[in-house]
Amino acid sequence: MAINVNTVYQTVLMILNKEQRGYMTPTEFNKVATQVQLEIFEKYFDDLNQQLRIPQADTDYADRQENIDEKIAIFKTFGNPTYVSTGTLNYFSLPTVDAYGETVDFYRLGTVVYKNTNQIQRLDRSEFYYVDRSRLTKPTEINPIYLYENNKLFIKPTSIASNVSVDYIRKPKNVVWGFTPGGLGQYVFTETASTNFELHESEQSEVILKILLYSGIIIRDPQVVQTAAALVQADETNKKS
Repeated sequence: MAINVNTVYQTVLMILNKEQRGYMTPTEFNKVATQVQLEIFEKYFDDLNQQLRIPQADTDYADRQENIDEKIAIFKTFGNPTYVSTGTLNYFSLPTVDAYGETVDFYRLGTVVYKNTNQIQRLDRSEFYYVDRSRLTKPTEINPIYLYENNKLFIKPTSIASNVSVDYIRKPKNVVWGFTPGGLGQYVFTETASTNFELHESEQSEVILKILLYSGIIIRDPQVVQTAAALVQADETNKKS
């Protein structure tokens, strides 16, 4: 389940109004919420890299590597890149629509496969251009290679012009608390015009704290900033301990 955007916004407003600190408009909230979601999302990869260096508990629900991967899995998808031939340059452009028919923003490339069976090996530029020189390393359709630059896939042998698929991670969609104006000029929540947070539901507390941190900056209240920052730091420390 996703984190409900209305629940988060109402919680933030309740905390701010309870202390008579100020108000955060829907437009301000949407921008801050999207930024907070992206920060937490990008931090998953640093956290996973850190956990890969640490022995893990062999216990259900306590393996931190698996827990972080579960959070990332929400954004894992796959699709078919589009072959482009300009006459002088042949490449595959990354998919903008995944295999589920969803329009996506590409984030990180995973495995590239030919005909659903042959994994294509990724090489850097120097290796990619020199590998053809030896019959032992020359790429074939059974053992193809690719270069990934400028969001494009350059695949060898050049006979490969279709049947390529990629596993990748997409970016989370922008958070939107949608509304219509009420009779008194108030903001009335509209669920059909809203987009929930796509983060794992376990992140709800951190989402609220980080939004409060930004809200303190918006309403220029240093006490809100300091309190939220301390709680965010305590939450991150607890996750790592």
